[in-house]
Amino acid sequence: MKKWLVALTTAASLAAFCGGAWAAPLKLVEIQTKNRQTHKYTCATGKILQVTYWNAANGQSFALVPVKGKQLLFVNTMSASGAKYQAGSYTWWTKGPRADLYDGMSGENAPPMLSDCVTINR
Repeated sequence: MKKWLVALTTAASLAAFCGGAWAAPLKLVEIQTKNRQTHKYTCATGKILQVTYWNAANGQSFALVPVKGKQLLFVNTMSASGAKYQAGSYTWWTKGPRADLYDGMSGENAPPMLSDCVTINR
């Protein structure tokens, strides 16, 4: 209980110090990007997503994916096929022009939050 209170107090102090914002904008100056691509996807539900991918010079890959109205930064992880990105409990899994969004908190065999997302060709 005390650790949680200290963390809450520290977060509140930081928010007050930052003018009421909970966190300053994230800047990753240490990571040199090789290239960046933005793709639009249309999903089976009709939802349209804009996802930006970065490939870093050090071999890492990232994806900025909108989830529940917030932009989340996903990090590439190992995958048997396609490209798999993780952000907390969420997984963005692309295979060719298709992608699905999963929430690990929904259970191991739960269907994707968003499925059959396909890139929109321009």
